[in-house]
Amino acid sequence: MFERPQQGEQAVLVHMLFASEHRVDNHDEDVSEFGELVGSTGVAQAALVSGKKAAPDPRLFVGSGKAQEIKDLVAQHAADVVIFDHALSPSQERNLEAFLHCRVLDRTGLILDIFAQRARSHEGKLQVELAQLQHLSTRLVRGWTHLERQKGGIGMRGPGEKQLETDRRLLAERIKGIRKRLARVRQQREQGRQLRKKADIPTISIVGYTNAGKSTLFNALSGASVYAANQLFATLDPTLRRVRLPDNQSVVLADTVGFIRQLPHDLVAAFRATLQETEEADLLLHVIDSSDPERNSYIDQVNQVLKEIGASERPQILVYNKIDLAEVSHRTLPAQDGYPPRVWVSAKTGEGLDTLLAVVAEQFSQATVRGRLVLPMEAGQLRAELFRCGAVLHEEVSSDGQWLLDVSLSKRSFGQLSGRFESVDFDVLTPHPTL
Repeated sequence: MFERPQQGEQAVLVHMLFASEHRVDNHDEDVSEFGELVGSTGVAQAALVSGKKAAPDPRLFVGSGKAQEIKDLVAQHAADVVIFDHALSPSQERNLEAFLHCRVLDRTGLILDIFAQRARSHEGKLQVELAQLQHLSTRLVRGWTHLERQKGGIGMRGPGEKQLETDRRLLAERIKGIRKRLARVRQQREQGRQLRKKADIPTISIVGYTNAGKSTLFNALSGASVYAANQLFATLDPTLRRVRLPDNQSVVLADTVGFIRQLPHDLVAAFRATLQETEEADLLLHVIDSSDPERNSYIDQVNQVLKEIGASERPQILVYNKIDLAEVSHRTLPAQDGYPPRVWVSAKTGEGLDTLLAVVAEQFSQATVRGRLVLPMEAGQLRAELFRCGAVLHEEVSSDGQWLLDVSLSKRSFGQLSGRFESVDFDVLTPHPTL
């Protein structure tokens, strides 16, 4: 049995193109992204093996000939690990490790390793650990192939089976405990969302392909100091900040984890509490790296993930970021031909951010009731409710003692208030020139 290093220093990378995937045009893009993922772990690329095959081999995934080529490269470069840009079954990993005599890692394990390095908050670490344990639970047998696993009558159980049973039980208990803790986190987040809904504060979620500049844009719009770097999955932990739009309306801006093609389902499930901010958002800012020639492909990948988590129907604004690198000018395009509104900005230099906020404000204004409301003195409870939800922009008192309120609130909240306070004549809400 070979010794497994905690982290390989030299890696042989394997990227195969299968006929069923129909990704011939994106082959170079996929290989480049794979290299970035591996580089994010601190592992050096010793060699890259690529090839075409009709379908994965059930035993070795790549077939015996390609497996021998990989084995020769492992020996030539004294590689510690072989990393596949594909999801491998537990049996394929086990067979490959036995054949190659070195550690084998698939795409899911690679992304999990990156996430483990990036997670900083307690919630993020819990989510990563849950995904790691779920991934490990199907591969537990690999660690005990040097022990007996006999089954039969009394006295026929070997030490391997006992160890496997113990490990499975400990894993199951740990997974159960983490899920309970994440359920409490989810409940806390749900309470926060309900309070924002009650206060009629819309939520905007920043989404996009990893390394598109989401955290930089979040910092520029909110004045926060979320960690941002030119690397894949620079930040995993969701952050919420309140932002005031040009029309004086308050919104909550949420920074979320970046998406990537073939995002492992275990990660989608583990990060459900985080991604729920996107599911429940009133508006999505879909950030795109305008300097990337593959940006259209990345847009499709993000929309696919949004569909998987149930957020594909949320209204979007396409934010083409990094115009300073793309050397294009700032501009905006309204919604047309099936495309949502588009804005070209640079989060790094700040160019176009004022216009972006104005476009966001315009999106919300279409679902907002705005004007002057005249309230009699006996409507003090309604006045207090309007102030509590932040709907009052300006207040005056008329000569006859009535309150003159310039208000801005969603049509949903306006309907709820008009239903609760039937004694107040809401029909007197009139446009005001300052609004």
